[in-house]
This record gives sequence, C-alpha cells and structure tokens, in this order.
Amino acid sequence: MSDRDSPANLSENIAAYDLRREELEIDHFGKWVVFYDRQLAGIYVDFQDAARDAVERFDLGPYLIKQVGEPSVMSLPASVQFRPIHARD
Repeated sequence: MSDRDSPANLSENIAAYDLRREELEIDHFGKWVVFYDRQLAGIYVDFQDAARDAVERFDLGPYLIKQVGEPSVMSLPASVQFRPIHARD
C-alpha cells in the first residue's frame, strides 16, 4: 500500500481543517467537526455525537475532532480523549 492509498495522518487532517477554518467559523461556530482523510466528514452539535460517529465510521482513525472556533492547542485526537462506555473497564 502506498502513502496515497492510506488515510491521512493527524497533521494532514489538521491542515485540512485549517484550510476551511474561516468558512467553518462563519457557518458553524461552536459546533464539532470531524475530518478524516483530509475531508470534512461531519458537523455535530456536541462532542459525544461527533466522537461516536467517528469511531463507528473510522475506527481508531486517524481523524480530527475539533470544536469550531476553539484554539488549536485544545484539539486532541478523538482516539485519545474518547472511549465509548462499552470499552471502559
């Protein structure tokens, strides 16, 4: 498998978000977005919905879940900060 055949890494998803940041802040400020493979994969009202959908669709990623309008230093990969309830114990 070549690098182009594999999903984008986290830094590429962050770069994809940054390219669309201004547009997203105008239209979706405060909402949560998921970027996967350099593409906007979804827009959500809350983190739990964004994380749940990202895990279901993309497993462990890499993907970016970010609240639109929040500073970049606040973003963590969802695989680090979200574990479904059934995965805890």
